[in-house]
Amino acid sequence: MIQIQAALFWAYATGATFAVSAARQLQWWQRSVYQEGVRTRSRAANPYLMLTVLFAAVLLVPTGLFMLWQNPSWATMQVAGGHGGIWAGFVLFYTGGTVVAIVLGFLVAQTLVLVGAGYWAYLQSVGGHFLLFGVLIHGWDGTGYRRLLTTNRTALRDWPKDSVVNDLLHFLTSGTFLALLVLGAAVIGTMLITEIGWLMEGWELPGADEDRKVPRALAVAVAAAGVYGLPFVGAVAASALVRLLGWPLGLVLFAALAGAVLLARRSPVRLLYGLVGVPRRHWKADLDLEPTS
Repeated sequence: MIQIQAALFWAYATGATFAVSAARQLQWWQRSVYQEGVRTRSRAANPYLMLTVLFAAVLLVPTGLFMLWQNPSWATMQVAGGHGGIWAGFVLFYTGGTVVAIVLGFLVAQTLVLVGAGYWAYLQSVGGHFLLFGVLIHGWDGTGYRRLLTTNRTALRDWPKDSVVNDLLHFLTSGTFLALLVLGAAVIGTMLITEIGWLMEGWELPGADEDRKVPRALAVAVAAAGVYGLPFVGAVAASALVRLLGWPLGLVLFAALAGAVLLARRSPVRLLYGLVGVPRRHWKADLDLEPTS
């Protein structure tokens, strides 16, 4: 249901977020089937991966295709003026690419979780959402937010001729926004329920109490801020730096700032990540499968 230029980034980020949300269950599942047969250990037997694929196939892809059919101009960020401007193979690529991207995001994050690099799995989600918001806010020519908040090429071309308030009102009263509202309630609602549910399910497993440092409600809020709020702020900051300093210098400065915030050993992001209760150890670190009293 998002514009096509950002769809694959969103799918990858969602897959990574699902894997991080179910990190403790994935470790538990790997331990429980470690001594069993190949069929049991196969990816097709992983219930969390299969639910992630189901989410993409039932919600992400159909809603995206609906928006592409309902308003091809908005769905392509005003690149195509109508259905005739969209190559059929591009639709096929979008459909398959969305599923592949969400699976790839899940598998990369799962692999990092299982080798004890949970923070790097979380960074997969941060990176994917940063690219998503970067496309929607800045785009490739600095007009990303205009392309997001206009329904067709004419409205995009006339954006500077009217007030921003009137432009927003025109978009908010359009059929495109109404469709986004209805579809977004289903897609984003299901996505958030899944992520929060898997987090809470993981907190019931052994070791969760010692990893989670804050109450559950606060942990959910911290996780949401880290997964969605931080990349959004980063995309706004990157867009501002690019506008002020140009692409090369702006991106270099932003990369240095992002590295200090995300990669430093004592960074605030690492501190907040440690509060949520996502496991940070290798899945083989504790082979005791029975809950301790």
